[in-house]
Amino acid sequence: IAPALPANKWQELNEYRAKMYEQKWIGYYEDHQVGYGNISCRFDEKQFIISGTQTGHLPDLGGGHYTLVRTYDIVKNSLLCLGPIKASSESLTHAAIYELNPIYQAVIHIHDKKLWKSLMNKVPTSSSSVAYGTPEMAYEIKRLYKKGDLANQRLLVMGGHEEGIIAFGESLEEAAQLLFSVANR
Repeated sequence: IAPALPANKWQELNEYRAKMYEQKWIGYYEDHQVGYGNISCRFDEKQFIISGTQTGHLPDLGGGHYTLVRTYDIVKNSLLCLGPIKASSESLTHAAIYELNPIYQAVIHIHDKKLWKSLMNKVPTSSSSVAYGTPEMAYEIKRLYKKGDLANQRLLVMGGHEEGIIAFGESLEEAAQLLFSVANR
C-alpha cells in the first residue's frame, strides 16, 4: 500500500473512465455485487497505471482508485504494484497489450452485451475456453496479434468473458473513439 498517485498521472485516465461509466460500459452488476470494466495508460516503457479492482460502482474516481503496475510476470501470474488500491484483475491482459508494441499507450476494457454479441467473430475474438484475467488470456491476445488482424483493428472480443470487449490505441482518445465508433455502427 502506498499513497495516491499524483493527479497529473491519472486525471486524463479519469476523464475517459468517466465517459465509459456514463455509457454504462464500466459499472457494477447489482445482482452479482461485482464491478466491471477497467482502464489503463502506459506510464513508461514497462509500467502502466490502471483503475483499481472493484471500483466499477463508483461514479467518480480519485487518485486513491488508481495504481501503478511496476512489474509483472505473466508466466507466474504476478504483479508488483504501487498505490493505495489493488490493481484490476485484468492487469495481465493490459500488460500483454502493452507488450505487443510500444506505440500502444492506452487500454480500455468495457462490458456491453449487445455490442459483444454483434462483434463476436467479426473482430478478433478470443477463444471461449480462455478465462479473463489469466495468463492464458495474455497468451491468447499475443496469438491473435501474431496470427490475426488485431494489430490493425485494435479491438478484441473476449469470447470466454461474456460482455467483455477491449480497445487499445496510441492514446486514450483513440481507444475510446474506437469503442464509440463501433457502438454507433
